[in-house]
Amino acid sequence: METIVQTLSQDHSRCDQLFAKAEESVAKTDWKRANTDFANFRAAMERHFTMEEEVLFPTIEKRAGQRIGPIRVMRMEHQQMREVFVEMEESVTQQDSDEYLGLSETLLMLMQQHNGKEEHMLYPLSDRVLQHDAPSVIKEMQQKGDQL
Repeated sequence: METIVQTLSQDHSRCDQLFAKAEESVAKTDWKRANTDFANFRAAMERHFTMEEEVLFPTIEKRAGQRIGPIRVMRMEHQQMREVFVEMEESVTQQDSDEYLGLSETLLMLMQQHNGKEEHMLYPLSDRVLQHDAPSVIKEMQQKGDQL
């Protein structure tokens, strides 16, 4: 049986690969490819955020019967990353590799800290809280992500 930890950690890895690909395209100043690669990375991140924000987080909070502090923090961090995405997209549009790469460093630190909290605290908690419902939650997250 696949777990929430496995499913969403694998998705983190997929997003990380797309992040690295976009960064490489910018570093090479291949702007056509950078535009596509960044768009793919951003779409993957939005898909991931949507799966969490529209399925996982509400399901955990409903099960807990209250809003949970760590989930509030995760939502806030998603918003912080979205703000960096806007700036990164602008730097690609302006073909400003120095600006993009600086923002990329900032985003990398945000993602590493965020993913660590999710993978080591929130996802294991989710698997425990949801127990036997985890497979149906995973399926619902994937369906929601596929709609994007």
